Amino acid sequence: MNHRPISLLPDVLISQIAAGEVVDRPASVVKELLENALDAGASEITIRIDGGGIQRICIQDNGKGIPKDELELAVMRHATSKIQSLNELECVMSLGFRGEALASIASVSQFTLSSYPAGQESAYSISNQSGSWLVEPSPSSPGTTVDVQSLYFSTPARRKFLKTEQTEFFHCLDVVKRMALANPSVTWLVYRDGKLQSRFQESSWSARVFSILEPMANGASKPIEVQAADMQLHGAVGLPDAARGKGDMQFFYVNGRFVKDKLINHAVRSAYEDVLHGDKFPAFVLFLNLPANEVDVNVHPAKTEVRFRNARAVHQWVRQSIQACLAPSRAVVPLSESPASAQVVESPASGNSNVWRSSSGSTSAVQVQPKSAALPFLREELADYIQAYRPLEPPPRPTQIIAQPKAVYAEPAQHPAEDTDYLGQAIAQVHGIYILALRPDGMVVVDMHAAHERVLYEQFKNALDNQQTISSQELLVPLLVQIDPRLASEVDNGQHLWEKLGFRLSLISTQEIAVRAVPTMLAGQDLSALLQQWLEDLHQYGVAHVLERQRNEWLAGLACHTAVRANRKLTVPEMNALLRSMERTERSDQCNHGRPTWRHFSLSEMDKWFLRGQ
Repeated sequence: MNHRPISLLPDVLISQIAAGEVVDRPASVVKELLENALDAGASEITIRIDGGGIQRICIQDNGKGIPKDELELAVMRHATSKIQSLNELECVMSLGFRGEALASIASVSQFTLSSYPAGQESAYSISNQSGSWLVEPSPSSPGTTVDVQSLYFSTPARRKFLKTEQTEFFHCLDVVKRMALANPSVTWLVYRDGKLQSRFQESSWSARVFSILEPMANGASKPIEVQAADMQLHGAVGLPDAARGKGDMQFFYVNGRFVKDKLINHAVRSAYEDVLHGDKFPAFVLFLNLPANEVDVNVHPAKTEVRFRNARAVHQWVRQSIQACLAPSRAVVPLSESPASAQVVESPASGNSNVWRSSSGSTSAVQVQPKSAALPFLREELADYIQAYRPLEPPPRPTQIIAQPKAVYAEPAQHPAEDTDYLGQAIAQVHGIYILALRPDGMVVVDMHAAHERVLYEQFKNALDNQQTISSQELLVPLLVQIDPRLASEVDNGQHLWEKLGFRLSLISTQEIAVRAVPTMLAGQDLSALLQQWLEDLHQYGVAHVLERQRNEWLAGLACHTAVRANRKLTVPEMNALLRSMERTERSDQCNHGRPTWRHFSLSEMDKWFLRGQ
């Protein structure tokens, strides 16, 4: 190796090294320039992408612009108008602040910036087309236009790592969509090779979300808006049965900045854990707002990572908020009222059967059995299966702790919500597997085993949560478990939690703990691996998520074995009792494994099957 004396790097090389971190592909250039446009207060932004962004990227905005005498400063490294002190850095709210983007981009491209701020007699541009910076008058319109051509012409090796032009363009388009989701008051126009590709007109937040993320529209998502102290979380979370095979519809923003944060991803994923099927990815658009001094955005050159001052509190609050939003089932109805479109009334003809009556006063021709408030078959099997659980009444209707959605979250008018929040009255059991129930607007099909499984599961969880402590089993010989020394403090700090969960343990040294009692439900499990992972969870997230998962898996297995099996013949009152229990059970839209438990078929949908009225 050639040993050279230490020397300062040339400015151009420094910028090119920075470009390797900041602008690793055309989409990174688009991101940096769009952040500048938004920070400048633009209300309309036009993006032109040629050749996947390698030939040309041109961003035009109608923001406040850059004065002529600041143009040369704008393209210098570490020159910015957004921060001037450490205090401002720690409280930064602008999207950009490092002052590296324009210099880095210009070092690897043919670069022109034209700007026309208000109050200036004309527009001026600065470019490096001649090999040095040149400032001259320009015919630009009000605002700022940045024209980046021949990207990476000075660093051709980087081009070899880029994908096809089509792939690179769609990466650029993804960046625009991320920005557009967070800024619905801005109009966005995207041109690809001279042709208009996408247009996002100024709109409400919900209209913007549904226009960009169509699979979240039409009732496939729930609005969420919660506040706790100085933190606020709002947005929309996709329903579990609308989850996808890939995570391409997951958007999380912190103070308006799109981020990919491991802590947040873990919080969201664990919130869905009890209702998601297989390896599906939930869809969500979530905005977390908190004081700027509670989050450090100066972690990564591309600003896609953040660090929270109180990471545990943020993790727990985000997780619990999403869990509470997902908990209410679509089948749940207020106990004091029937659905808006129908009500069940006593039939004067029979006295012991009910008929559906629509809100217009007409009645259905199908008579159904009266409701049953009990689950006799459920109670008997519960009592026989496990003595620790006494016969359980259906849990009370869950308290809705999520704020009511504002008008901004309303569905578009052309997609009126159907009355799908009531499971109707059972009339038959199909192939010993499904319950068929009638509603005035169609019919409901219920997977009886899956539905019963969820009802039991939630009852087991409620029963266990209502106990002061979990029953434990003393070990004849203490179990010695080796732990990572950095996790030792979690043993003493969480003693109250250990005891409540049925553990009795003590710290022998910084690398070893003695376990003297364990929860009865975990007898026979690999406690060494479990405790290691649990301590890791406590250390990172402040919650014993691993043990909760183990507990839920145990209870889910118990519910699965206890629930009614296929070909078990149920009477109509028993079927109705299960439907009523579903209406009063959280998360009853999915079984313990995330599979759907019921489906509604509307009359209009069935009419289409048979081409009625066509």
